[in-house]
Amino acid sequence: MSPAPGRPLDVLIRRVDPDVPLPAYAHPGDAGADLRTTEACELAPGERAVLPTGVSVALPEGYAAFVHPRSGLAARCGVALVNAPGTVDAGYRGEIKVIVVNLDPRECVRFERFDRVAQLVVQQVERVRFREVARLPDSVRAEGGFGSTGGHAAVGAPAEATEETHGQQGGNRYASVVSDREGQ
Repeated sequence: MSPAPGRPLDVLIRRVDPDVPLPAYAHPGDAGADLRTTEACELAPGERAVLPTGVSVALPEGYAAFVHPRSGLAARCGVALVNAPGTVDAGYRGEIKVIVVNLDPRECVRFERFDRVAQLVVQQVERVRFREVARLPDSVRAEGGFGSTGGHAAVGAPAEATEETHGQQGGNRYASVVSDREGQ
């Protein structure tokens, strides 16, 4: 059941680690509440880890929580979430964990106990019924997909076929996934 407009949604939360601070919003109007790790961890460049947050939740039916990266960690340390955003379904009662990766090519990243590692955004979600049809209705975009609108110099740049690639490069001069699959 949705709360009245302007009223917060009550979400049941349990501390798996009795000392962890509960998720909290840093500023009025923030969409994400900060999640903290309960374990110290050091990540070498390119390394990843699953960090526990010390909390589990019981979301109301029709809601999900999404674990988003923290922009400050991304900008200052090169930390990203491997499966961003991570999804916490309404029926999940286990501890929320955050899968982090250090994308900095040179520096290690160290997390201390109770460092903020991610943010949790709770949203109402629709349950859909998929209905198979032989043909979808027309739209302006049609089948234009990922990257079809351009917006970057590398997108849409003509691929230069070389003897090694045999024309299997994308517009940004990276090898196509199709060529990788075909080469297996």
